[in-house]
Amino acid sequence: MTVSSSGSDRRKRLKAKREAALHRPVLARHLSDGFNGRWSRRQWVQASLFATLGMLAAAIVPGFSTTPAKTSHTPRYSLALALPPLPHTGTRSVQRNDWQVVRVEAGQTLGTLFEQLGIPASTMQQILKQPGARSALTRMRPGTEVAFDLPLNGSLRGFRYDRDDSHRIELSLSGDQIREKVITRPTDTRTVVISGEVGKSLFRSARKLGLSASNINTLTDDIFKYDIDFDSDVTAKDRFSVVVEQTWREGELLRTGPILAATFTSEGKLHTGFRFERGGKAEYFTGEGRPLKKSFIRMPIPYARLTSNFGSRRHPVLGTVRRHMGVDYGASTGTPIMAAGDARVQFIGWKGGYGRAVILDHGRGYTTLYGHMSRFGNYKQGQRIGQGSVIGYVGTSGLSTGPHLHYEFRVNGVHRNPLSITMPPPEPLSGAALSQFRAQTGVALARIREVEDVIYADAAPVNTAPVARGAAARPGKPKA
Repeated sequence: MTVSSSGSDRRKRLKAKREAALHRPVLARHLSDGFNGRWSRRQWVQASLFATLGMLAAAIVPGFSTTPAKTSHTPRYSLALALPPLPHTGTRSVQRNDWQVVRVEAGQTLGTLFEQLGIPASTMQQILKQPGARSALTRMRPGTEVAFDLPLNGSLRGFRYDRDDSHRIELSLSGDQIREKVITRPTDTRTVVISGEVGKSLFRSARKLGLSASNINTLTDDIFKYDIDFDSDVTAKDRFSVVVEQTWREGELLRTGPILAATFTSEGKLHTGFRFERGGKAEYFTGEGRPLKKSFIRMPIPYARLTSNFGSRRHPVLGTVRRHMGVDYGASTGTPIMAAGDARVQFIGWKGGYGRAVILDHGRGYTTLYGHMSRFGNYKQGQRIGQGSVIGYVGTSGLSTGPHLHYEFRVNGVHRNPLSITMPPPEPLSGAALSQFRAQTGVALARIREVEDVIYADAAPVNTAPVARGAAARPGKPKA
């Protein structure tokens, strides 16, 4: 009885100690001292080590789960088999066009193009034998486009060129045989008005608007040459308007025709010019039908210096006082000499103290003489020439002390001072020519009025109703 009670007491005491040990505060404090919410360096090292080992195990273990397949060493053999022939449609799909478009540059000919592409000259001669090919291909201008169909083997298979603006020729070559195909390319001619301000440069502004260099030269050297000094009289705010015909093809501007009508406002004054053919020759006239080109130009040599005036003087060679029947212009040997007006060559050759001289008959009793030339122009006696034609070159032939031009102006055989005489006005249009001119200029003037709302006081050949002012016409956009 005593033994069992003592055993029971012992168990109770052990249980009490165990419970006390489990709920003892000392243990909680010990644990809080070991981990206070922040890992020590040692704990970080241990965690990193375990993480690295875990990743290595995850990467390596799956590899052991796959059993490697046994490689068989079965011998292999190569056997050549004949391929079936390609169908006919497949052959056609292999052939393709290899057109090389070439733009002709200055100095290039058809022969140089064929040589650069490695095409035999015999092939070129074969092409030139085609009807119309020689005339079109031997006079190619810079910018002309031709095309070559050259496959990889290098033999020419096709050649393409433009016979004219509306027709393209495509040649197919197969040995000695050539097949020709004519492709029609419609063109569109439009009458347009180009208008703008001079700005910093008349040439640059006009080119940007679509005028050609030839049109600009016509504007400055033919139409308004006698009324406007383009070197000193023109300002940036001055305006110009021109009517021209443009030829277009497939959205491309091929060429711009001559100026049909033009206006230029300089220093607040309006100048006009209209193109009209008189006697088969194109000229420019005012709105009243008077030619813009003067009958005579004052100086046969532009920008030359006057070295001797008209009147009495001591002759530099003879030493005697005698009357000087003309004026002298000093210039370098070889300077071109221009005809003062439209004329017929009355005399060309050696003429005493004048040396090499030319006499021009301008009609209505007016003649001019040009002396001391070094050589003549390419004209003969009796030939008709136009104003500005080069009839010779400055020299010092005859009684002369240095290179210069001796220039005389005569009216019915009487010498007049070329610097002070009133030049005869050009003959205006009259009769049927004037009526035709007015009808033609009325259409051109109406087109300009669609763009420029100005009063054409000196150029109103017909009573045209005023048109409302609109935006400046753009090149290529036809006006109704």
